[in-house]
Amino acid sequence: MHRLLATALLLLWATMANAAWPEKPITIIVPYGPGGGADVAARAFGRVLEEKLRQPAVIVNRPGAGGGIGFAQIRRAAPDGYTIGVITGPNIVTLPIERNEPYHFTDFTLIGNMVDDVGGMFVRADSPLKTLADLVTYSRANQGAASYATTGIGTYAHFSILTLERLADIRTNPIHFSGTAAIRQALLAGDIMIAGISLTDGRAELDAGMIRPLAQLAEQRWSGLPNAPTAREQNYDIVFGSTRGFAAPPGLAEDIRARLEAVLRDMTSDPAVQARAAQQGMPLHFISGPDWLADLRRQDIQYREMWRRHPWKE
Repeated sequence: MHRLLATALLLLWATMANAAWPEKPITIIVPYGPGGGADVAARAFGRVLEEKLRQPAVIVNRPGAGGGIGFAQIRRAAPDGYTIGVITGPNIVTLPIERNEPYHFTDFTLIGNMVDDVGGMFVRADSPLKTLADLVTYSRANQGAASYATTGIGTYAHFSILTLERLADIRTNPIHFSGTAAIRQALLAGDIMIAGISLTDGRAELDAGMIRPLAQLAEQRWSGLPNAPTAREQNYDIVFGSTRGFAAPPGLAEDIRARLEAVLRDMTSDPAVQARAAQQGMPLHFISGPDWLADLRRQDIQYREMWRRHPWKE
């Protein structure tokens, strides 16, 4: 009898605690440096959380290891609703495939996806490279010389250049950075030839006329960049992008998860938010937590097959 009473009291306490949530600031961990697409998404969501939940949202950047450092920190945080974070695809799927990581995408409590970003290959505005054909021609004459920046091994940018190498029978020089802000700085400084970044990440420099796209890596041209040809239009079947959404540690109470998902869903359907996102070149694409998990499972099958055929770490 005492055990039943204790269990009932514990359940009542948990229900009351969740009903009071949130009573203090919410931390949003970003597994990349400031200024990149994941950081922009986190700050946008944070502003809406502050408005809807009446508590501050604190952005904490934890770059490194292609997102792995931040993912691990989200995974081991307390599941109390006060720490959530950005997780990105394909990184959250591919990193545990290539190396021993203290997390798996199925560990996380998925809140929902916010952005489905289009991958791109960019050069400085004064680069002699105008098309993918130019890059291939240069690389065939200078094998291993074309420096190509990515945000880490096993990221979509890394996959895009590995795919081009395979399709065109060339070698380039992939260089892995901790975030897209550092990549953009290196591109503008002339330290690298090509930047593998998303259209969101390159939007400011693109609008300022400082960089040019060699290709966008979508199935068809994105409406936000209608004049840039896809890789497929240039006879290279390279389609990669980056999803960005929010997750919590395992064990988060469903009522808190559902409240966070509802805020995210309402945010992405708000016309004012959609207009701001379009100005930033950020393609909003809400996916509920359960549906996002199903999509990540699909990606897991896809990338495990890629790893079997050609381990990208080598």
